[in-house]
Amino acid sequence: MVRCPPFPQPLNNWLDECNRMKRLTVLHSNDMHGDFLAEVRGESGVLTGGLALLSGYLNKVRSEEENVLFVIAGDMVQGSLIDSEYKGISTIEIMNYLAPDVATLGNHELDYGLRHLLFLEKMAMFPIVNANLYIRKYHKRLMTPHIVLRKAGMNILFIGVITEKVMDSIARDSEIGTFISLEEASHEIGRICDTYRNDDIDLTILLTHIGFSSDCELAGMLDPVFGVDLIIGGHSHTVLDQPVAVNNILIAQAGVGTDQVGRFDITVDEAANKVAKYQWQLIPVSEKSAPADQNLLAYIDSFREVVDRKYNTLLCKFKTSLTHQSREVETPLGNLVADIYREVAQCDVMLAGSGSIRQKELGPAVTLGQLRACFPLDDPIKRFTVTGDQLLGIFMHIMRPENRTGEGECYQVSTGVRAVFNEKTRTLESLSLNGSPVDDDGTYTIGLLGYHVDNCTKNLDITLEDLKRLSGSKTIAKSAVGVLEEYMRAHQNLESRVEGRLVYKDS
Repeated sequence: MVRCPPFPQPLNNWLDECNRMKRLTVLHSNDMHGDFLAEVRGESGVLTGGLALLSGYLNKVRSEEENVLFVIAGDMVQGSLIDSEYKGISTIEIMNYLAPDVATLGNHELDYGLRHLLFLEKMAMFPIVNANLYIRKYHKRLMTPHIVLRKAGMNILFIGVITEKVMDSIARDSEIGTFISLEEASHEIGRICDTYRNDDIDLTILLTHIGFSSDCELAGMLDPVFGVDLIIGGHSHTVLDQPVAVNNILIAQAGVGTDQVGRFDITVDEAANKVAKYQWQLIPVSEKSAPADQNLLAYIDSFREVVDRKYNTLLCKFKTSLTHQSREVETPLGNLVADIYREVAQCDVMLAGSGSIRQKELGPAVTLGQLRACFPLDDPIKRFTVTGDQLLGIFMHIMRPENRTGEGECYQVSTGVRAVFNEKTRTLESLSLNGSPVDDDGTYTIGLLGYHVDNCTKNLDITLEDLKRLSGSKTIAKSAVGVLEEYMRAHQNLESRVEGRLVYKDS
C-alpha cells in the first residue's frame, strides 16, 4: 500500500483554522410597531419599508447565504390601526409569515393585558423568550427564558431580557412580578449561561428591550466568564453607524419600524467560542434592496381592506398638517392634543404623554383611521390638585437631561405654560402659567392620562398618595381617544404651532 505523505504543517494549520471558523448571518429588527405598509419616500419616490418589502429582503438573504437567523428585539405590536383593530392578532399572524427564528418581549407586547399576551404567544409559530418576568405567586417565569438554536454546526444560546425601566404597563397587572433591575437581569443571565456552558455553546446572544444606554450598562455588569457575545436591543429606537463594544460585547440596534434591518455577518471561532470577525450594516429596506413579497402583500391587504371600510371616513381638516417629529421636544401636534385635553378637563396644566402620539405627522385631512393609527393607545383622563411646589418638582423631573435620552417619559404641555430649563446648571429656571410665576404655596389643577397616573412615582416624581392628597382624583373622561374624535368632529380648520412652552437654555 502506498501512503500519501502528510500535509505540510502550515497547510494542516490552515485546514484546522478553516474547520473551526463558522460563518453566520444574523438579521435583526426591533420596535416594528405594526409597521405593515410601505410608503413612498424622497424625491425619487422610492417605495420604502413595510413588511412585504422586509419579507422580500429576508427571502433574498436566505437564498444567498447558507446560515441565516432572523431575530426580533421586542415591540412587534402597537402603533398601527390594523394592529389595534385586531389587538395584535394580525401582527402575530404576519410575523409567522416572516418566520423569525426567535423574538423577545417589548413593553408594548403587554399593552393588551397579560391574558391576551399569553394568547398571542400561543399563536406565534416562533419562540418568544424572556428570562426575568415572573408570575409573582408561584415564583415561576412567565415565558420561556432562553433557547438554543443549532445553525452552521454551532449551538447558539438566545436569552431574552426586559427591565423595570420600560415595564410601566405591568403596574396595572398585579399578577406579574419581576426581577427586572439591570443588576437582577445580569444575575438571571449569569445563571442561564453557567447552566449551559458545558453544552458547548459557541455563541451567546442577548435579545433585550431596555434601550441602548441600558444595554451598554448591562454589558458592563456581565462577567466575561458568562461568554455573552452580542446584545441585540430595542426600545430607544437608536440608529447606529456601527455596533458599540462594551466589555468585549457587541451592542446593536436597528432604529424603529421596517424602513431598515440590521445585518451581522459573523465569523465564529468555534474552538474558542467567540466572534473572530464581523461586519455589520444597517440595510435600507426598499424596492431597491429586494422585490416585495407579493403573497405577504396580498395577506396584509386582506386586513387593510377590512379596516379601511370601517375607518376611511373624513373626521376633520386641519388648517395645515401638524408634525410630531420628536417626543423629547414641543411639537405642533403635541400642543394641539394637550390643549384639547386641557379644555375638556378644565385644568390649569395638562400633561399629554409624547409617546402616545405614534405618527410624525397628521392632517391636513384627517380620517378616523388616521386618528386611530396616530393614537392607538387609549386611556382615561384624570384631574388632580397639586401645590405649586409639587408642580415645580414635576417639571424639574420631566425636563431633566436624563429623561430626554430616548428612554424617558416625555410630555407635551398645554397652552399658558412656559417652563425654562437651564442645561448648564441643570435646574428649572422658571415655571409660569398664563404669564404669572407658579407660587410654591399656591394650588393648581393638573390633568393626566391613566397610564401616567399609574406610573406617577417613576415618571413624574410624585406618589399617587401625594397626587390625591388635596382633592382626590376625578375621572374626566373614560376614553382620551374618544375625546379627540368628538372634539375634532366639532371643530374644523384647527391649527397649532410651537410656542416656546418648553424651553431649554444652554447658558
